[in-house]
Amino acid sequence: MATVNPYRAPAAAVADTAEEYQPVNIYSASGRIGRARYIAYTLGLSLLFGVFVGIVAAALGAAGLAPVAGILSILIYIGLLVWMIMLTIQRAHDFNTTGWLAILAIVPLVNLIFWFIPGTDGENRFGAKTPPNSVLVLIGAWLVPIFFFVGIIAAIAIPAYQDYVKRAQAKQFQKK
Repeated sequence: MATVNPYRAPAAAVADTAEEYQPVNIYSASGRIGRARYIAYTLGLSLLFGVFVGIVAAALGAAGLAPVAGILSILIYIGLLVWMIMLTIQRAHDFNTTGWLAILAIVPLVNLIFWFIPGTDGENRFGAKTPPNSVLVLIGAWLVPIFFFVGIIAAIAIPAYQDYVKRAQAKQFQKK
C-alpha cells in the first residue's frame, strides 16, 4: 500500500499571478488614466503646445504671415482641446463613470473633480487598472501645486517690491 507523504512538494504548477495592468493610450478615448498621470499629461501637453505655438507664431509673424500664424494657432489649439477631452474621458472611466462626464471640464472649477476623485482600485467596466506611475509622472503632477503657490507668492511679492522701489526712488529724489 502506497502512503501519501503529507510533506512532499506540491505536484501542481503553482505560480503567483501578476497583476494585470491596462496600457496607457493617450490617443484614444477608451481605457483609463490615473489622477497623477492625467494631471501631468494635461499640464505637460498644455505647456508643450503653448511653447510650440508661440515659436511658430513668432516665426510666421516675423516672416509677414501673421494671418497664417493666427489660423495655425487656432487649429493647433483645437487639436489640443480634442486631446484634452479624450484624456478627460479616460479619467472619468478611471472612477467608473461614463465619459459624458467630461462635459463638466468646460465649467470652471468644476473640472477639478477630475483631479480629486480617486480611481477605482482594480478592474472596472472600462478595463484593468492603470500601471504604477513613473517618477517623471509624479514630478509632473507635483509641479501643479508648486506652480500654484509660487504664482500666488509672485503675484503678491512683485507688486509689493515695485511699490517699495517707487517709494525708495521718491525718497532719494526728495533728498536731492
